[in-house]
Amino acid sequence: MLLSPIICLLTTILGIITAINEHIIDTAPTQDDRGSVGPYSFPYSLGLSALKDLETLVEVVAQQYYGDDKKWSFLAVTEATKILVRLSLFRKSGYKMLLSGGETCNDETDSNSLTSQHQIGLNHGRNQGSSFMKNNPGLDPWNLEGRALSALSKFGENARIVSTPVWLQSVQHQQAMMEPPAKKPTTLFSIFSEKGLSGALFFVGEALFITRPLIYVLFIRKYGVRSWIPWFLSLAIDCIGMSILSIVTSVAGGKEQMLHLSAPEKDEVKRRKLLFVLYLMRDPFFSKYTRHRLESAEKVLEPIPFIGFLTAKAVELTIGAQTRYTYMSGS
Repeated sequence: MLLSPIICLLTTILGIITAINEHIIDTAPTQDDRGSVGPYSFPYSLGLSALKDLETLVEVVAQQYYGDDKKWSFLAVTEATKILVRLSLFRKSGYKMLLSGGETCNDETDSNSLTSQHQIGLNHGRNQGSSFMKNNPGLDPWNLEGRALSALSKFGENARIVSTPVWLQSVQHQQAMMEPPAKKPTTLFSIFSEKGLSGALFFVGEALFITRPLIYVLFIRKYGVRSWIPWFLSLAIDCIGMSILSIVTSVAGGKEQMLHLSAPEKDEVKRRKLLFVLYLMRDPFFSKYTRHRLESAEKVLEPIPFIGFLTAKAVELTIGAQTRYTYMSGS
């Protein structure tokens, strides 16, 4: 009776340890990054991986002690937690597409925003002279007070440079050239103002993709897993989200794409399209159609010695996995 929760607990612990190990390997500093220490940020990908592993344990324990009907309340809490983490990641990433539900970092940068080392080197001396003005953005550099303070700042910078050893000046110059230009945080207002309707549609599509699992679980909790309402509603949300994404990234009438996708984002679109196959494995579609097809194939292949045995085991494992929401949720 307690064997299933214990096995699930061990599997969850192993999955979390594996996720932590992969996170440590992925975030290990490279040879170029060892000299710089960035600000601390919450490990969203690790948190989402741990939540997905924990959700399986929550489902098994809730079903074991509270029954099939009440387990959906616990799953709704878990899905709501995942939504909060994903929305926070969506905002922190500058409203970029979530890869693998947020478990993979979308750190692709636009090539147009990159600044060459030559341009950084030319601007280095000018930026040193205006460091005081950067720290005092309220001053106008073109009035008398601004010019005087700027000249005083340049004099102080020159005096400090004279008293600095030549080798230290070279190290500081190289460090300044290696530092990337500061980027302004992306906000919803900036997205809507720069990308217009396409940016707004992209935001709506991603919001639908993020919130769909919770909506699906809440409707199952209300109408039951055998009802067609949650199934059709979830399918409609996925279809609308993919249609929006297709519209804003397609080329129509010889015009350019409204939004350009990077290579990982294109792979993510393909992955989301493959997730539609899971609707064949979700009730009530599975109970009414898919299961009968699998059992019919099993009966046809049963007389064949080796293939019949493998088919029977495959059908048995498929039917067993289908009863778990976390295996077929796609979230």
